[in-house]
Amino acid sequence: MIPIDLRSDTVTKPSREMLEAMISAKVGDDVFGEDETVNSLQEKCTQLTGKEDALFVPTGVMGNQLALKCHTIPGDEVIVESESHIINYETGAAPVIAGVQLLSVNGKKGILKADEIRKYVRTSEYYFPVSRLICIENTHNRAGGTIQPLDILKDISLYAKSSGIKTHLDGARIFNACVETNISVKEYSSYFDSISFCFSKGLGAPVGSILCGSKDFITMARKWRKMLGGGMRQAGFLAAAAIYALDNNVERLKEDNNKAKFFADELSKIEGIEIDAGSVETNIVIFSCSKFSKPELINMLRFKGVFISSGSYDNMRAVFHLDVSESQVEDALKIFKTVAR
Repeated sequence: MIPIDLRSDTVTKPSREMLEAMISAKVGDDVFGEDETVNSLQEKCTQLTGKEDALFVPTGVMGNQLALKCHTIPGDEVIVESESHIINYETGAAPVIAGVQLLSVNGKKGILKADEIRKYVRTSEYYFPVSRLICIENTHNRAGGTIQPLDILKDISLYAKSSGIKTHLDGARIFNACVETNISVKEYSSYFDSISFCFSKGLGAPVGSILCGSKDFITMARKWRKMLGGGMRQAGFLAAAAIYALDNNVERLKEDNNKAKFFADELSKIEGIEIDAGSVETNIVIFSCSKFSKPELINMLRFKGVFISSGSYDNMRAVFHLDVSESQVEDALKIFKTVAR
């Protein structure tokens, strides 16, 4: 039996067509700025986001951490939502790399409003750190793929600009939001000083993320990328996969969102499974179980061939992606029902 892997959309494997694009890529030494395919990808992403420049990086974590480093000075404070990726899944990198502390603010389903953020911005007393940066995650992973409402992002942007605070959008899964709302990446990006997004999640590329911002910002980010060991050489083979993903795999993300909504609705009918099915907006389903502990349910499902992952605290997570077919979604639900009984 082939396992049904719902742990993450990072488990996708390149299609034959993507591999062909990688094999035929024109490459050079990207550290010298001579990789034609990397340069094409970066230019493509500046057009997509409306930013002046872009930098191809190995991971989403590096993209976020470069943003923190280049927007701040050591001793500053960065405001993040308490369940965000930056504070939970980036191995405590912010104080190590950027020398900043993260101020965790509780949002509602991963959403922070400007009025709430305003309460946590430091006043000018010398003994406070400077509130230098606000980071928003869209879609919000631990909140279950929640889409950040555009009017709230506009309010945050206006407040930040009026207060002299920089903003960064962790858009790891931004295209899942775009296909659901018909709002472009450029529109989302316009409310932030920088944006990062991943090619290696729902878009199906094997490796890579992009960081976009002003020319000065990216010049600094390129220096820090090299310092952190992210200066890759013939990286065009990877950039070719990212270009293929942007050209071919964006619109199909709607299928993943729909699979997740169907799965959540059916899961809500199983006794012992606790889920707010109506809150699922994109490709991530967060749920808990009253009959079994989290480790018990994860292990029982794995034994039957369905792989899920920890969500947060008592919650579990199922993520839908291009390597999960509709028939596998049905099969996974049957296994959930069998295990729950």
